[in-house]
Amino acid sequence: MKERLFDMMKLLNREIKLQALKTDIRNKTREDIDEQQKNYFLQQQIKNLQAEIGNGEQTPEKKELMERAAKVKWPNEVKEFFAKEAEKLNNLNPQSPDYNVQLTYLQTMVGLPWGEYTTDNLDLKRAQRILDHDHYGMEKVKERILEYMAVLALRGDLKSPILCLYGPPGVGKTSLGKSIAEAMKRKYVRISLGGLHDEAEIRGHRRTYIGAMPGRIIKSIQKAGSSNPVFILDEIDKVTQATVNGDPASALLEVLDPEQNTAFHDNYLDVDYDLSKVLFIATANNLATIPRPLLDRMEIIEVSGYITEEKTEIAKRHLIPRELENTGLNTVKPKPTFNKAAIVKVIEQYTRESGVRQLEKQINKALRKLAFKQQLDQIAPVDMKITPSSLEDLLGKPPFYRDIYQGNDYAGVVTGLAWTSVGGEILFIETSLSKGKGSKLTLTGNLGDVMKESAVLALEYVKAHADRLGIDYRIFDHWNIHIHVPEGATPKDGPSAGITIATSIASALTQRKVRKNTAMTGEITLRGKVLPVGGIKEKILAAKRAGITDIVMCQENEKDILEIPEMYLQGVTFHYVENVQEVWDFALTEEKVKNPLKFEIDDEDKGE
Repeated sequence: MKERLFDMMKLLNREIKLQALKTDIRNKTREDIDEQQKNYFLQQQIKNLQAEIGNGEQTPEKKELMERAAKVKWPNEVKEFFAKEAEKLNNLNPQSPDYNVQLTYLQTMVGLPWGEYTTDNLDLKRAQRILDHDHYGMEKVKERILEYMAVLALRGDLKSPILCLYGPPGVGKTSLGKSIAEAMKRKYVRISLGGLHDEAEIRGHRRTYIGAMPGRIIKSIQKAGSSNPVFILDEIDKVTQATVNGDPASALLEVLDPEQNTAFHDNYLDVDYDLSKVLFIATANNLATIPRPLLDRMEIIEVSGYITEEKTEIAKRHLIPRELENTGLNTVKPKPTFNKAAIVKVIEQYTRESGVRQLEKQINKALRKLAFKQQLDQIAPVDMKITPSSLEDLLGKPPFYRDIYQGNDYAGVVTGLAWTSVGGEILFIETSLSKGKGSKLTLTGNLGDVMKESAVLALEYVKAHADRLGIDYRIFDHWNIHIHVPEGATPKDGPSAGITIATSIASALTQRKVRKNTAMTGEITLRGKVLPVGGIKEKILAAKRAGITDIVMCQENEKDILEIPEMYLQGVTFHYVENVQEVWDFALTEEKVKNPLKFEIDDEDKGE
């Protein structure tokens, strides 16, 4: 009986413990269910309250936002990011400032043309026709755009090049972008970078700031409505560098690098955006002010100034029809006309520039005068034809006159060729001798350091080769040499007058005439070697205008001549030289000038 009782107690004890455990579990389960019910109940209350005060999911702005977001071709990472940001909007009160900040951000994201591209028209003949119609000349730029279109047609997909057009003002760099966009049937956007001093203008502000906005790059893409527009970055050389607001020029490094701009990071957007299909075209007047790393990322294409013949064509094709429309004279019968001689006179005597802005203003001025006279009924139909003789009445006296060749009657006067920002010019280098203590060289005419050095070099070379010229070297001990370049108000510098100065000194010391209608350009070294110089095209046209028939230049400049169209070279003969002796052999004639100087040297000076 005792054993049975002990077994019975064990069984009862086990059952009691089991029941206690079951009760404990049941109690815990009930508590969990109560907690869940409580949370569920509270959540339902919050939803009902939000719906009551108008903060439900069905607000019109949010509904519209989500509908637009459903149509956007997001990349996967961006889609996930957008979903998270949209979720944050649910927990914000529409009356709170944060709600509007978040909503504006999401609207900016949805407003960008993610993966939207316009279809390029890659018909090269059509593109060439449009580019030629809109702009005269500029062959290098047009060629580069057509090459890009040809490769794009073959490959079907290509990172866009980043071009930088540089050249003087008024040659059509900015307006060329519009033509390129039209030729390719792309959208066109332009931002001016002149005076830009804040990095946030490029990259945007962080969203933590009040009034934060995306940068101008993202804004312009949004405005274009496509991810492959033609994007003009105007005046990239005038971006302010290293300011207190960061360095905008450095911020552009990411934009203009084809390797980096596939994932351009805007601070406001906070996700990467692909700019690799955007055709960036930067414009600049001066490459010296663009930072080297930025310059390295761009393909540099020079857009040189126009010559008189090109300006005449531009005036006939573009400027005169546009100004006739602007002044309302296109409706008048008979319509005003400029003859070719009148256009050339306006170009050469009323403007001095590389581009055509001043030419456009002068044409406008002439037509305004005609409109004024026409309205006063003081004009006969014959006066609607503008000729060189009627220009003074319309535009006043010409402010500029081109230099004209002055002959070779004087010893020591040689014609040189100079390049300026407004085209080529001829200049005269004069050498005069006066009795004195000798070994004195005077230079006048507002010359720069490089040009002064050229004069010293030329004199040293003449002294070293006095025997070749038949000069008694003791002349240098008794005669002072003065070199002058007229137009003293105009600064002149550069090495290209080297052979001109050497010939001028040689002519003055020998009193021999310089060959008629001859001009020259080239740098010299101390051993008499002639080096090549730049600006050849402009210099040749300046020579032609002045009536020069023979031009002496370095042999290495022949490659520049071969690139110039034949029509600009007619009437001029080129003489290529390698050293100063060859220049003298060609340019100095055996004929002496009238009343030549007599270089008398006393007997004691001769050592007798």
